[in-house]
Amino acid sequence: MTPQLPDGLDDETARITLENLLDGFLEAEPPVSVRWYYTPMMLAFSRALSAACTVYDCMDELSAFRFAPPHLLELEKELFAAADLVFTGGWSLYEAKRSRHASVHAFPSSVDVAHFSTARVDRGSEAAAPCFGFFGVIDERMDLALLAALADARPDWTIEVVGPVVKIDPAELPRRANLHYPGARSYEALPATIARWDVALMPFAINEATRFISPTKTPEYLAAGRPVVSTPIADVVRHYGDIEAVRIASSGPDFIAACDAALQLARGADRAWRDAADALLAATSWDDTAAAMLAEIEPYLSASAPEHYDCLVVGAGFAGAVMAERLASQSGRRVLVVDRRPHIAGNAYDVEDEAGILIHQYGPHIFHTNSADVFEYLSHFTGWRSYEHRVLADVRGHRVPVPINRTTLNTLFDAGLETEADAADFLAARAEPVETIRTSEDVVVSSVGQELYRLFFRGYTRKQWGLDPSELDKAVTARVPTRTSTDDRYFTDTYQAMPDKGYTAMFAAMLDHPNITVRLGTDFAAVRDEVSYDLLVFTGPIDEYFDQRYGALPYRSLRFEHRTLPVAQHQQVAVVNYPDETVPYTRVTEYKHLTGQQSPVTSVTYEYPAATGDPYYPIPRPENQALFKRYEALTLAEPDVLFVGRLATYRYYNMDQVVGQALATWRRWHARQDEAALATAAE
Repeated sequence: MTPQLPDGLDDETARITLENLLDGFLEAEPPVSVRWYYTPMMLAFSRALSAACTVYDCMDELSAFRFAPPHLLELEKELFAAADLVFTGGWSLYEAKRSRHASVHAFPSSVDVAHFSTARVDRGSEAAAPCFGFFGVIDERMDLALLAALADARPDWTIEVVGPVVKIDPAELPRRANLHYPGARSYEALPATIARWDVALMPFAINEATRFISPTKTPEYLAAGRPVVSTPIADVVRHYGDIEAVRIASSGPDFIAACDAALQLARGADRAWRDAADALLAATSWDDTAAAMLAEIEPYLSASAPEHYDCLVVGAGFAGAVMAERLASQSGRRVLVVDRRPHIAGNAYDVEDEAGILIHQYGPHIFHTNSADVFEYLSHFTGWRSYEHRVLADVRGHRVPVPINRTTLNTLFDAGLETEADAADFLAARAEPVETIRTSEDVVVSSVGQELYRLFFRGYTRKQWGLDPSELDKAVTARVPTRTSTDDRYFTDTYQAMPDKGYTAMFAAMLDHPNITVRLGTDFAAVRDEVSYDLLVFTGPIDEYFDQRYGALPYRSLRFEHRTLPVAQHQQVAVVNYPDETVPYTRVTEYKHLTGQQSPVTSVTYEYPAATGDPYYPIPRPENQALFKRYEALTLAEPDVLFVGRLATYRYYNMDQVVGQALATWRRWHARQDEAALATAAE
């Protein structure tokens, strides 16, 4: 609730007014579980409020700020005495406060990587004027002299200082032709703001107001793919001072030199600095922070009977949504669905971007199946837009069809192949049979020979999996077939179409049932003891369910750069593959081909394989399968848990295969319930 007060009230009248507003609001509410304070100033009108737990979430040393109220320290002393828990926004603040309370806990800033990574767009050629930027409150913590020195030293650079001016006179701000103050931006607009910059700045003054700060913008800048230049803020040095992406310098000349070095880093071809920053960010999560805070709070809360559901479904992707829908609509069960992401639809989640184009947040998802059962089932929740998927590969300066077909061969080799028999003979002549086929390399080389293997398969596979094809199971090649015809469709399945309103709308229809409750942004660990249930459907990583008892199962991940381009069409088909190892991404997707939308601009996604991040692809190696089998054996002791989906069964499934598996799993379970009911009735 945000109180609205008349202007001009004296302190005491304002306190009484706020106290009355709060009391009036809470009269109709249940008892308060937690009082949560970001500032001691709020204690003045809420000290009489009773709660099971009181938290002082100390984000800054507010008493060091300009115009701090004289009684703030006195109120903070009172709040320390009243608080059950004290959380600090960084380690420096923790060290300053830990002697003042028996239960102080440091929670440094985290970052929404997915939100800020949308800023990772190509800045263009090196000829473009360099652009540096800062976002945040512009107050006494800003080193204005340093900003002026940087603008003077590099007049050809553009410097943007984005944010509201607070507690200082705007007339104090240095004014230069290359120094701009565009004002505040919303959180939603920050990635688009950073996308204009080469390098992000943190030109903080070193004073009492900055002694304990732990700027959230550090991980946000890094998640946006920008190198950072900062003055020596203690928590920045402590957490980020050892990585190449963060340059720390104090004096004017040193800071300017650090900016020069960061610009070279941003515009260089080597992205090892960004990978190192990504690895550091992968270990931080707001979800983990919230869960750790909740773990500290829960012992203070009175125990109550957990809410009961017949079924708890973990994951709102295909496996979880299908199971939830069947259990609710056909088995009559009351179902709770939880997902750690803030949305339904799992990796198939699609959403309109700022250009109004429906994009797939986690890369292209093209629906195709030979199963009438699966297609008919999904048709209950969506209409369809006819679509046959076509893919081109960028090879030797040509865009050629994938799978490799007669057109591909004629374009690359000027082969003059006129019939399927001609193409078959051409491929057979190049084939280099392998006596014992064990790996994906063996499969391709034995079918089409070394040259086509190198052109289409080796580089793409090395990028996609982080391994040489000679190290991967032969099953990987199932996704790179060849043809002797000129059929350029990527799939030849009976049913090929796209949900007419998108995948997210289809999932919303599936989960729209009175027996289904959905909680998003909720991790399984946060609810497993909060609610009770008879059946658990687990669609997450199986090793995670068993707390990685035998070690982590290896996965490959992906990173996506979403871009809007000022052209009506960027490429001839929806997806273009880039098998060349020197190209860092594996494919580019243009979504208007999938949706049929018309627009003067277009939206594309560049897809980069990654070693860390969300699990996407189980890595098909014999030792990984052996490790999975150890986890699979543990499921025998979990009769009331159904493990469904790609992550829970450590297999690469297409969307239709996941739907089919979920439908089959539900049918088997439902049949067992019927058998048990009949047996009970017979007794």
